[in-house]
Amino acid sequence: MGIIEPNKSVHHASVYINYDFEWATRLNRFMLNMIGIWPSVHKNKYDKFLSNLHVTFIIIVLVFIGAIPGIHSLVRTWGNLMLMIDNLQFTLPLTMTIIKLIDLWWKKTDLLTAINMIAEDWVKIKTDKERCIMIKQAQNARILTMFGYAFMFGGCSLILILPCFGKSVRYITNITDPVKILPLQTYYIYNKDRSPYFEFTFAAQALVVLMCVPSYSGVDNLFGLLMFHLCGQLEILKEKLINMKQFKSYKSVALIVKEHIRLIKCFCIIENTYTLLLLGQLIYFGTLFSLYGFLILVILAEGNKLSLLRFMYLISIVINVGGHMCLFCAVGEFLVVKCETLYHATYENEWYKLEPKKAKILLIIMIRTIKPLHITAGKIFPMTMSTFCKIIKTSAGYVSILLAMQT
Repeated sequence: MGIIEPNKSVHHASVYINYDFEWATRLNRFMLNMIGIWPSVHKNKYDKFLSNLHVTFIIIVLVFIGAIPGIHSLVRTWGNLMLMIDNLQFTLPLTMTIIKLIDLWWKKTDLLTAINMIAEDWVKIKTDKERCIMIKQAQNARILTMFGYAFMFGGCSLILILPCFGKSVRYITNITDPVKILPLQTYYIYNKDRSPYFEFTFAAQALVVLMCVPSYSGVDNLFGLLMFHLCGQLEILKEKLINMKQFKSYKSVALIVKEHIRLIKCFCIIENTYTLLLLGQLIYFGTLFSLYGFLILVILAEGNKLSLLRFMYLISIVINVGGHMCLFCAVGEFLVVKCETLYHATYENEWYKLEPKKAKILLIIMIRTIKPLHITAGKIFPMTMSTFCKIIKTSAGYVSILLAMQT
């Protein structure tokens, strides 16, 4: 198809490219719309009020039905290591989910600017090669999104279905579940074992668990969507720099610099939105990885009493939590690689053979590409695979401490 001509089938081309944007963002938009935090323009004040009311309701449900009763139960089981860890494996993700939800809700306006940039990139005129690069990056984001939701729904299904048959993936004792088993370890001020209070509590906890899926995984998957798109645009910019000799006009070269500045602006929006969230994610992942590592080793040590179902559940959760953390670090590493390829493409360009005006513009990109774009956690730790490996190594060391505390 080559470059889509603006004066030829404009309507059909626009529909075609808009479909690409819809396809690239469909999964993320659907899941985040379920909890009301997909960045979008509100038609009027009433529409904005309903969106805020939607998010407020979800936060209230997560806090008062899940987080507060879970922390109350943690206080009651304080001193019993196994019961505390059993509680934390649900309370920590739930608390992190609430933080993610509030953070993204707070930054919706800034994220809307980044989403609009993505829409503009899909709508603007592009070559077949540029479109293929964008589709490739969008497909990477979609695959990771589907895997993330599949693991989340799988784990949530075990949490909700097994208690219906009198079984659970939790560590059950008379202290936490004297009569009937609930999906989460919580403590309420009323007698939850009596009917219909038990049925009401079970349904409320099921709602909490189902709300956690788009809230927890959706925020991470949106990060993947934004970062993969940014990496794709950097790759397209690299191709333009390599083929800069084909640009005859001064304005065409100047557009490359403007595009680079626009991508840096998009990066700053993503960095400012997620940097504190990533710092919390690092602490959260390190803690949770240690707890799950401890539980897995304890289950393996049981020998003949090994609960295969609980063991498989813990393994799937470790893969899920580790996968989300690995997504942040791997995409951060991928961004650094793309910045380095842009840097080499700039310096390998025969700028000394260009016209003085073009060479002067190219110097601007040369200066800026010396410093690669780094996604950081709290403006402190760079999100790279090296950081991911260090976290796992440190967390594994704390597993031995927990084992020593048990004995």
